[in-house]
Amino acid sequence: MNKSERIRHRRKQLKLSIHELGKRVGVSHSAISQWENNPNIEIKSDKFFKLAKALGVTPAYLLTGSENEPSQHNDKGGVLGEFETWDSRTPLNDDDVELPFFKEVELSAGIGSEVVREDNGFKLRFSKSTLKRHNIDPSNAACVQINGDSMEPILPNGSTVGIDTSKTQVVDGKMYAIDHSGLLRVKVLHRVPGGLRIKSFNSDEHPDETYKGSELEDIKVIGKVFWSAAFYF
Repeated sequence: MNKSERIRHRRKQLKLSIHELGKRVGVSHSAISQWENNPNIEIKSDKFFKLAKALGVTPAYLLTGSENEPSQHNDKGGVLGEFETWDSRTPLNDDDVELPFFKEVELSAGIGSEVVREDNGFKLRFSKSTLKRHNIDPSNAACVQINGDSMEPILPNGSTVGIDTSKTQVVDGKMYAIDHSGLLRVKVLHRVPGGLRIKSFNSDEHPDETYKGSELEDIKVIGKVFWSAAFYF
């Protein structure tokens, strides 16, 4: 399903009329109708986030069909699941693994920023079974905090992403961390004839960029984003 089909499918799952969904999002019923029938139509970031909330799903689901773990949403829009608190003194469970968390390293979802690759000892814990289910070797994975507004509403400023450095082959429509002339960026990538298109979710302020020929020499795919934790304030 494409974006429009997922919007329509989810609305019908919740047994909402176009008018009712429009009221929840704060737009007209004609706007909802356009969103459901034109997958190429641009939806402003604030409205897109309200739409996802009204449908009880993440923005990532509407855009790509995937949900961020471990959150699951019920039919009434509530979030299922719990957070487990721990600190550095909490022993690892049998199913836990710690991934390096580069707090001082900055991946920019905007124009990018210079990076000092330094592990300061911070860690994030993941379930081994979760990583295995996604075919991720912990030795190839790391978590990095990003900044910038170009990936809103999926990745607001301050969000964290998990990167699998073993996956550098571009799959159209997936999110990657890239080294662009010494700048690290998190973007959605698409292959185009003879080149690469770099796409931001916040396309109103950050239009698509296309690079071809010798320009591609300045772009290195670091790894595929396999997980993200978004923070909304």
